[in-house]
Amino acid sequence: MYPDSLKNLIESFKFLPSVGEKTAERFAFSIFDLDDDQIQLFKDSLDDVRNKVHPCSICNVLTENDICSICSDEFRSSNILCVVEDVKSVFLFEKIGMFKGKYHVLNGLISPLDGINPEDIGIDKLLDRIHNENFDEIIFAFKPSIEGETTSLYIKKILDGLPLKITKIANGVPIGADMEYVDSLTLERALSDRKIIE
Repeated sequence: MYPDSLKNLIESFKFLPSVGEKTAERFAFSIFDLDDDQIQLFKDSLDDVRNKVHPCSICNVLTENDICSICSDEFRSSNILCVVEDVKSVFLFEKIGMFKGKYHVLNGLISPLDGINPEDIGIDKLLDRIHNENFDEIIFAFKPSIEGETTSLYIKKILDGLPLKITKIANGVPIGADMEYVDSLTLERALSDRKIIE
């Protein structure tokens, strides 16, 4: 019932997570309320994100430069590394403003049932970094799940014997929760109450 162009736009919005038919229709019709400058900004922003944004060569945080602003910040502590499963987790911690160390972003978590093995999530790059930089503490900030525990224990086993304090965020984060849905107070408490991994 819609013109093809409008139908294609609705289908395009449905590519986004949690966007169903009604939300996609609402987004598509809202485009008619935008002026030419806003439409151009929208188009340019999509192109820029696709063509300019890429992972930092050191930590995998999204950036438009070779090295992200976190890795290049001389005022951040270079002896503590927070390992996260995805880029969104870094931005969550940065919004809190409590953590002043460095980050390393993996490409997900180990999940043999889903066919995701250690070599699939970039652990080699993390290990190279740990061996080449002078970290005193490694924090695992993964969601509390079987995959999170598996990944933590796998990396810890490899690091056994190194003079490192290895911790994980406290379990104030509910089991099975996605990090992006955890409120900032719970996340802050989980980070400050982190536990040594036995």
